[in-house]
Amino acid sequence: MRQKSAVRHNIKDLEMEKAATFAAPVSRVLISLIFIMFGLNKLFNYGATAGWMEAMGVPSFLLPFVIILEVFGGIAIIIGWQTRWIALGLAGFSILSASFSVIYFVGFLAGFFIVFVGERKTNILI
Repeated sequence: MRQKSAVRHNIKDLEMEKAATFAAPVSRVLISLIFIMFGLNKLFNYGATAGWMEAMGVPSFLLPFVIILEVFGGIAIIIGWQTRWIALGLAGFSILSASFSVIYFVGFLAGFFIVFVGERKTNILI
């Protein structure tokens, strides 16, 4: 009886390994597509995005760098080139831009608590 249980357990382990090897590249592509789509949206609506950035207090000369980071960073992650470093750069950019946006709208102290104390809720949602 124990032999069957051990075999069944090994089959489940093999199924999980197959799922893990499939899930990693699929999730990498899906997350990268988010950055690529938003980068292309900024590119095709350049004037509106530059105006919005100026209204937020961010110099619009940074927009080309943002577009390059989002589009080429997303493509680099999909093809697997320097994945960890690019992902770290995109994560840092996302945290920085989200922090700036929240701090701009609600003030520094309240923005600090929303971004850093409420971060766990955001991570759960993502």
